[in-house]
Amino acid sequence: MNENNAPGVTEITATGANPLKKYFRQPKLYITLPSKGSWYRQGSIQMTENNELPVFAMTAKDELTLKTPDALLNGAATVEIIQSCIPNIKDAWAMPSIDVDACLIAIRIASYGDQMDLTIQPPMAKEEKIFALDLKQLLETMGQFNFIEDVAMSSPDFQVKVRPVSYKEFTQAQLTTFEEQRMFTIVNDAEMNEEEKLEKFGKTFSKLRDLTVGIITDSIVSITAGDDIVTNRQHINDFISNAEKGVFDDITKHIEIQKENFAVKPMTAASDPEDIAKGAPETYEVPIVFDQANFFADRS
Repeated sequence: MNENNAPGVTEITATGANPLKKYFRQPKLYITLPSKGSWYRQGSIQMTENNELPVFAMTAKDELTLKTPDALLNGAATVEIIQSCIPNIKDAWAMPSIDVDACLIAIRIASYGDQMDLTIQPPMAKEEKIFALDLKQLLETMGQFNFIEDVAMSSPDFQVKVRPVSYKEFTQAQLTTFEEQRMFTIVNDAEMNEEEKLEKFGKTFSKLRDLTVGIITDSIVSITAGDDIVTNRQHINDFISNAEKGVFDDITKHIEIQKENFAVKPMTAASDPEDIAKGAPETYEVPIVFDQANFFADRS
């Protein structure tokens, strides 16, 4: 016993069970993923018997991670936060992108509570208004949809199954698009002749076009034609490259519909009587945009 210790207090110096472990953070809520745990790579998630995953509040380290600009841009911060606060997700890069918003909302609830204040500008109003968003209700709404794999094709000759893109694929596409758009701006401002500009523009547009086609193609799980079920990536790539435009349009439309189903819907706000008297609508829609740099910025 250390002579400097208070009477009756024992100093534990040997390694072993941490007596502070009972004070470690505990799950604040449980979440059912919009994907229901489907489309995860083997070993990237540990599902529970009831398919509900525990969600923990953020640690101080987690909050500091969110303040790293580069980590926010390339998705690394999101991955670290999700794996820290939802430890059943072992590799968040592999998670379907339709699960990301739901996970971040659940972590926000676990860390700061059910409500989040949004500052909005009502039509016809001079002053901004604070709107309290019920995150728990929003989370429940997001879990009501199911991702539909089967594409309704115009042609009866084959069937197509698709999957949601992973968070890794989504982030890479976002970064590539950002870089190409930035290059477009640089070229537009550069002191070069029109011929050089046209060449640079052409290369940029080609890369963005190939990116769009690549994302759709990579989303295809299988194509069934007659008795043949094709899953070979090269065969699928060759098919999309040589099929009529209508085939690609059918698949793209289906994926866009699925994406919209899982997107965060705008909230409906009511105008004040005095604003209505000035011509404002009785209700209006306000887009809910989650900027990760601000989403966890305070406890509002």
